[in-house]
Amino acid sequence: MAVEEGNRRRDLALVALVVALVLAVLVGWLLLRGGDEPSPPAAEPPAASPSPTPAPAPPADPPADPCARPATAGFVPTAITVPGVARRARVLALPRDAAGVPGVPPVSDKLAFAWDRGGIEPGSTAGHVLLNTHTWPDGTAMGNRLLAGLDVGGRIVLRAGPQVACYTVTERTEVLASDGFPGWDAVDGPPQVVIVVCSGKRLGPGNWTHRTLWFASPATAT
Repeated sequence: MAVEEGNRRRDLALVALVVALVLAVLVGWLLLRGGDEPSPPAAEPPAASPSPTPAPAPPADPPADPCARPATAGFVPTAITVPGVARRARVLALPRDAAGVPGVPPVSDKLAFAWDRGGIEPGSTAGHVLLNTHTWPDGTAMGNRLLAGLDVGGRIVLRAGPQVACYTVTERTEVLASDGFPGWDAVDGPPQVVIVVCSGKRLGPGNWTHRTLWFASPATAT
């Protein structure tokens, strides 16, 4: 009876061992099979979208030409621009003196222009618009600037608020003060601006040997 019990226990142990071996083999096979399975491909990073190229900015509009809409009638000027020389310099409307000579700016105002009040207005269709300004012996007045920087082809722009009249210099000449320039103050004929300044040698206060004159005709927009 004891022998039979021992055999039965041995058989159970043997069965358990066999079962354990089978399970071990099965687990190993599953592990090996799982190791042979190809790994899923790694997800590729999304392709970078190209940055949109910003559209070029539209070109800036060129500044409006003040001569595009000139005045259609005469006006009393209050400012003058001469590119490279003066930017909106003051224009004073001054009467003539007792001898009929156009007025000049106060001696203390070396950068202002005088316009012949009661004479031809800028924007008129005939006659000479008369302007003058000071020349100083130290070279700092508006007349000195004109002598140094205004030549044939230069532009003169006269203004009064929104009213504009533009002229292009067609002649620059220097004459003896004693000779004058006949016809410089014409009230008829083609419209022109005439600027007069002292030049040459200074003999004393307000006394110069020469006068320089610029004649300018109506200009069109550029």
